[in-house]
Amino acid sequence: MEKKRNFGLLIAGSILLIVSILFAVYTYNTSYQKSVAAGSALSEVKKQISDIESGAATGDLESLNAQKSSLSAEKLTLERPYSYSLILLFFSVMLTIKGIYNAVAGTATEKADIKRMAQAGLLAALCYIGFAFFKIDIPVGPGKTAFHFGNVFCVLAALLLGGYWGGLAAAVGMTIGDLTTSYVTSAPKTFLLKLCIGLIVGLIAHKMFKLSQDHSAKYVTGVTILASVCGMAFNMVADPLVGYFYKMYLLGIPQDISSVLAKMSAVTTAVNAIVAVIAASAFYLALRPALRKSGLFVEVSPVRKTKADQ
Repeated sequence: MEKKRNFGLLIAGSILLIVSILFAVYTYNTSYQKSVAAGSALSEVKKQISDIESGAATGDLESLNAQKSSLSAEKLTLERPYSYSLILLFFSVMLTIKGIYNAVAGTATEKADIKRMAQAGLLAALCYIGFAFFKIDIPVGPGKTAFHFGNVFCVLAALLLGGYWGGLAAAVGMTIGDLTTSYVTSAPKTFLLKLCIGLIVGLIAHKMFKLSQDHSAKYVTGVTILASVCGMAFNMVADPLVGYFYKMYLLGIPQDISSVLAKMSAVTTAVNAIVAVIAASAFYLALRPALRKSGLFVEVSPVRKTKADQ
């Protein structure tokens, strides 16, 4: 299939990159700084409530709880514009990189894969549900981390759809989960890391071991577990490490608090990883024969026919 060089995506990505940088700088200096002030006031109110509940001080607990709710809502509202700008920034960087590739290597026109797109949308929804509705929050200073089931479907998406579509489904679903809960400021980091999880699982499963082709049950099981472990091993290292620098340099959280958050995140990430490897592998091994039988199985790395076979 002949490929043609395309500069449209590169131009669009470059323009979007410039706009997103300006948007990020503006929102950081305006709404996000106001959210920091609201966060400081919220911490003070929480301290007063704690002192009253422990008997160390007296005061109107009902009024303080109302103030706490109001400040929490205000803080989330003020954090959103900066989070949106960072997501846009990460997306524009990806778009620009893809545009450079299209300009250098060229692109081939292919028909839209409706089956894969529909499954990607379904898995994105499952990623959202797994995080938003099946999680246990753990407050840590001004932030928090959580045990959740979102990573299960991030890995499953890449096993079923491949790295590109699976990674996008995971990134979109989990990012929406952050943006619609109290994890608003984590959304940009989530978008980047969940996309990487999908790409790594897809690379191991489909590019290296051709998982979607016909293999023995033992081979499929081994590759499924290996790819899942590789994706979650990356997340166990990257989540606390990236989170530490992200919170310190992009969110302006002090180093000592960022360090505590990173350590706590390492614990929850490890537990989430173990659950994800076990559950995602079990789901894939159960779904694979059923999807094949129903004609809904996506051939991520189909066998290429030679001229002699045709």
